[in-house]
Amino acid sequence: MLIVFGVLALTMILFASDRLRLDVIALLALLALLLTGILTPAEALAGFSDPIVLIIAGLFIVGAGLFQTGVADALGQQLMRFAGAGEARLIASLMLIVALLSAFLSSTGTVAVFLPVAVSLARRAGVSPTKLLLPLAYGSLIGGLLTLIGTPPNIVVSNQLQAAGRAPFGFFSFTPIGLVMLAIGIGYMITVGRHMLPVRAHLAAASGNGKPMADPTTLLALYDLPGKLARVQIEPSSPLIGQTLAQASLRTCYRINVIDVEPRVRQGATAAPHIADSGVTLQSMDVLLVKGSAEDIARLAREQQMRVLATGVSPDDLITEETGIVELVLTPRSRLIGKSLRETRFQDTYRVLALAILRLGAPLDAPTSRVELRFGDTLLVQGTWERIASLLDERNDFVVVGEVHRPPKKRALTRRASVALAIMLGMLILISLDILPMVTAVLLAAVAMVLTGCVSMEEGYRAINWESVVLIAGMLPMATALDKTGGLQLMASGLTATLGALGPLALMAGLFTLTALFSQFISNTATTVLMAPIALQAAAELGVSPYPLLMIVAIAASTAFATPIASPVNTLVLGPGDYRFTDFVRVGTPLLALTLIASLVAVPVVFPL
Repeated sequence: MLIVFGVLALTMILFASDRLRLDVIALLALLALLLTGILTPAEALAGFSDPIVLIIAGLFIVGAGLFQTGVADALGQQLMRFAGAGEARLIASLMLIVALLSAFLSSTGTVAVFLPVAVSLARRAGVSPTKLLLPLAYGSLIGGLLTLIGTPPNIVVSNQLQAAGRAPFGFFSFTPIGLVMLAIGIGYMITVGRHMLPVRAHLAAASGNGKPMADPTTLLALYDLPGKLARVQIEPSSPLIGQTLAQASLRTCYRINVIDVEPRVRQGATAAPHIADSGVTLQSMDVLLVKGSAEDIARLAREQQMRVLATGVSPDDLITEETGIVELVLTPRSRLIGKSLRETRFQDTYRVLALAILRLGAPLDAPTSRVELRFGDTLLVQGTWERIASLLDERNDFVVVGEVHRPPKKRALTRRASVALAIMLGMLILISLDILPMVTAVLLAAVAMVLTGCVSMEEGYRAINWESVVLIAGMLPMATALDKTGGLQLMASGLTATLGALGPLALMAGLFTLTALFSQFISNTATTVLMAPIALQAAAELGVSPYPLLMIVAIAASTAFATPIASPVNTLVLGPGDYRFTDFVRVGTPLLALTLIASLVAVPVVFPL
């Protein structure tokens, strides 16, 4: 028993330290239990054959199908129309919706469905996905408290009452308490909680090659660009009509760079701007995104019969699905040193446009193409994402020092969207009506997504977060070890003996604490199975009603807020949110404490002692 507690304690310390990957720690704990002989090989490896592991993997594929067919984006747009773009309103709306669904449907299935929706919603609203994914998980956990079928622990405590010859909890017996917990959860997350959430998986994230991502608004301000870009439109009387950009010589005559040309046929369309090519022919009513001083832009418009549509710039003007910006710093051996961009034919060579130059931390006012470059100069350039990717391989003339997050592609609903939606709804119906076991329903839905072409098998495999899968498989045998050695029973019995003498409220607080503690590391269903008989026996010994004690156990079993392994829904958001173990502890522990206090106040009111 002591060995098991020691392994559990060391595992929790490693989890909190963030020195190793969570899945590696879980495997180390598994090996420790196996090598010490506490678990047999069959018991130690049982987690990899546990249905929950296949459920999690299958749900990732179902979510990928919803994303690939555009269903996730469409749901996100509808939710944004309802909630607006404010971070607090998004959190509140998302938690409310998933809680209501989780009251009747599987919380794991609900989170799987809304996981790609939340990521899409965060990107559209310009907030970090980490600000929405943890509230998404918490909303589904609290939603399980709204009805009898919301979560398995509710059914366990109800069956315990029935087995003792008492009336079981009704379908909506949990609803008053659940509504209180939902209000507290949403209130906490939109006030204190959201400020404790990390910002890690959006604009401040790392790129695939490990380079830091830059905040585009800050980057443009650093290069003093917001006041130097404008949109101008070619009037029907303009002499530029019929000329190519090279023939127009706007850079030579007006010291103006043309960044983008929007042909007349594209106006009002959803297609993103693209970098201007010197061979493009200008036509009447074309819109040009240009860079230059206000005086030069005004002179261009006056002399070439053009109309200034708008001045100023935002990241959306330069960063689109097709084009992006990146910073380059010249190396000591760069062939560009001592020459201008025009002399080196920089734009023709690299197929990117230099927007501005930073020297010793200050932007240069001189025309970009004519500046004699020096070692250490930093260039802000724009180009297609493919051209930007090719710059990463350059090492002699310059190196990439700052990239900007590439916006996600806006996925329109495909012809298979209705199929993906039907598969998802069918899966939820099969689970909620208990027509098929959950693992069967999820695997059936995942295979259906592949067979109907909603997602390819390769895309499905890539969508699975294998760290989450291995983590849960590696930690499941820990519950077996605790139960097998009598550790759980010892702690539960000690609680009854010590706190029972202090009165019902003290015992309720102790039952909540122990149940919640166990639920952070092992299955809340298994925890409830152990704690429910103890609560029932304690009620009999103290001569109080068993209903509040069993209700407190059910509530505590749903407070799996403080660790990523506490519930499958936490594990589901772990990878996509790039969360750390400490993120769950920091955000979830205060919510757990608030739930404890609210339970001790509300439960005796609804279920008198």
